Amino acid sequence: MDLLNRDALALSGMIERREVSAAEVMQATLAQIAAWNGAVNAIVSMPDEDTLMAMAHEADATPRKGWMHGLPLAVKDLSNAKGLETSFGSPLFTGQVAAGDDLFVARMRAAGALIIGKTNVPEFGLGSHTYNPVHGPTLNPYDTGRSAGGSSGGAAVALATRMLPVADGSDMMGSLRNPAGWCNVYGFRPSWGRVPSEPLGDMFLHTMSTNGPMGRSPADIAALLQVQQGWDARQPFGLASDAMAPLEVPVQGRRIAWLADWDGAYAMEPGILELCEAALQVFRDLGVHVDLIQAPFPAEKIWEAWQTLRWFAMAGKFAPLHAQPRTKAMLKPDAVWEIESGLTLSAMQVHRASALRSEWFRAAADLFTRYDALALPTAQVWPFPVEWTSPAHIGARQMDTYHRWMEVVIPASLLGLPALAIPAGFGANGLPMGLQLIGAARNDLGVLQLGHAYHAATEWPNKMPPRQP
Repeated sequence: MDLLNRDALALSGMIERREVSAAEVMQATLAQIAAWNGAVNAIVSMPDEDTLMAMAHEADATPRKGWMHGLPLAVKDLSNAKGLETSFGSPLFTGQVAAGDDLFVARMRAAGALIIGKTNVPEFGLGSHTYNPVHGPTLNPYDTGRSAGGSSGGAAVALATRMLPVADGSDMMGSLRNPAGWCNVYGFRPSWGRVPSEPLGDMFLHTMSTNGPMGRSPADIAALLQVQQGWDARQPFGLASDAMAPLEVPVQGRRIAWLADWDGAYAMEPGILELCEAALQVFRDLGVHVDLIQAPFPAEKIWEAWQTLRWFAMAGKFAPLHAQPRTKAMLKPDAVWEIESGLTLSAMQVHRASALRSEWFRAAADLFTRYDALALPTAQVWPFPVEWTSPAHIGARQMDTYHRWMEVVIPASLLGLPALAIPAGFGANGLPMGLQLIGAARNDLGVLQLGHAYHAATEWPNKMPPRQP
């Protein structure tokens, strides 16, 4: 366990210096999975132990490929890893074995990662609560009666419990941020286009979701992002690789705009704002200016644009499954609602949503002339009981959709902005919560530098790991 408490970069250095072998790391990892995974159900679709140990021995016998050489990795079950099932958490795809790696998975494998399985997700990645009829629910390691968030819930839990040193995830509506906040780890949504997705379907109109890294430190996240990122000539949009270093720089004089509950637009459970404000005090102590500001754009316009464009994307992706009675009957109700809402949209409704999105982008760009980052909580509620499908209300405010309780993540998602979820600490209920640091478009490094300074001052993942079951 002491070995696995190290961050991924530290563990990588030990393997490189031959202070420990990849086989020893794999053996320790498998023991940790045996101790934890039955209680939290984070890693699924694993090969047998002999196969995994053979992979590790082979890594020890071959030249070093990259910084991930010999490190165990489980890929989120919305992406393909050759030879492993890609179920999407849906009975429709149970038993579907990937013939090859998705591009960013191939890049991690090429950097030396040993892929040991998949991390659990909600069905089709919909909703920030990781449960599905194929693999069951993933449970929060700080209270196994509660949700771990999602859709990268399995990844966040595997990180928190030291079953993985680093992890990949994806984020459309907070899926790299909400579970990180609820599991006391870091999750980073990169600028849209930095990490290419597979060039499938409509690549021109659907620019909302992205893959990205998770870790127990911003340094690990920066290192994994360096592997995942880079231009893919098969896709019409994208960013060339940028250096995600140096991280350790002075942050005195930088400015953060604290948006709190967006002038009351976002209902919050008690204690969340207070905990996030305490986390922001750490930045003030580091010499960062933190200002509470008024909402820079109407929340209802952001929601309208988001809802419309999400429906449009969901209908485009899943309409063929909805069109067949057999497969439609196997879709979760939330997916059916998203698809059917999208199928009723007119071209002018989609155009209006795109225009609203552009208005918010211009307002945000103006805000970033005065601030280096915006700050918001990673969720509007604490981890809720695992038997719920989603919160029905926050205080007296009823939730009118299954995902309205996580509206706080969409200002960044709608614009494709880089957003780092950092651990904010623990509430009086003993549960973790996170804080989003949102940067200007393509300023991924600046956000990670702020997170690195905060991590050095707090060390939340190491200070408060979950208790062994």
